[in-house]
Amino acid sequence: MAALKAKTAKLGAPRIEGTEAVAGKDVPALYFGTTKMNNNFDLVDEVVKENGGTATLFVKAGDEYVRVATNVKKADGSRAIGTILDPNGPAIAMIRKGDAYYGDATILDKPYVTGYDPIRDASGGVIGIYYVGYLKG
Repeated sequence: MAALKAKTAKLGAPRIEGTEAVAGKDVPALYFGTTKMNNNFDLVDEVVKENGGTATLFVKAGDEYVRVATNVKKADGSRAIGTILDPNGPAIAMIRKGDAYYGDATILDKPYVTGYDPIRDASGGVIGIYYVGYLKG
């Protein structure tokens, strides 16, 4: 989590500007500084190359959190972009309270040890989620 936060912080402050389609879904565009994260996998792949596991940046879209940059894979082996954070999972309840969640979670039917931490804009509002996790087993 520290690596993911440090790398995004180097780019600049998080913010939302406009929208961009992710896997055919129009969602808010998440930026760190001038770098758009939607459909941009360089940063999450760099974190995983250095630390293993998986990494994702989610953006808040209405009541959902959508994966806009991830190396979590779907069953077919493709990146799980455009998929949403489990609305019934343990992480979302904590995020909605503005708190981080660290613990077990099921992601796309697979067990992971995870960390989810809110991404906040300049005014302190939650605009997304940092995620890191390791597949159990």
